[in-house]
Amino acid sequence: MAEMDTSSGGGHKKGPGVKKPKKQSTRVDLTPMVDLGFLLITFFVFTTTMSQATAMNMNEPKDDPTNLLKVKNSGAMTLLLGKNDLVYYYMGELSPTDASKQFRSSNFKDIRQVILDKKKATPIGDLMYIIKSDKEATFKNAIDILDEMSISEIPPGHYAEVDMSDTESQLIKMTEAANGIK
Repeated sequence: MAEMDTSSGGGHKKGPGVKKPKKQSTRVDLTPMVDLGFLLITFFVFTTTMSQATAMNMNEPKDDPTNLLKVKNSGAMTLLLGKNDLVYYYMGELSPTDASKQFRSSNFKDIRQVILDKKKATPIGDLMYIIKSDKEATFKNAIDILDEMSISEIPPGHYAEVDMSDTESQLIKMTEAANGIK
């Protein structure tokens, strides 16, 4: 608690023979303030709500080799995730003779417009996005492309994650080598 010296007698005497009383400093005891601080911290910790974890709904197919989904070539778009946040894509089935004309590259900034253009040009029943990740692609890239599907309002069941073929990984390496990406 604060202490004050009040022993001066209460009069205001002035003059040459009157001693001035010593001024003592007030001392503030901060122990109750520390207790109050901890009580407030405890109160706020117990009364706040923690942020809820958010997760993206994803329908995963069952492993049934007899029940394979058939996709039309006109409605299929394959997205290949490479290193350095690059996305490679092609429409339909990749043919060995026209691979250089079909195979294109983009970044995550421009891929949304490509996805939306494909969605507008294809009937929803035929639309299918096939997502494949290279060994050098990051987990962030996989999450980013799933976010792009969500932002573009692609219905669940119209995109799937599949393993990349050797031909596609070779095409990515040749494209990166031609563009000077290390």
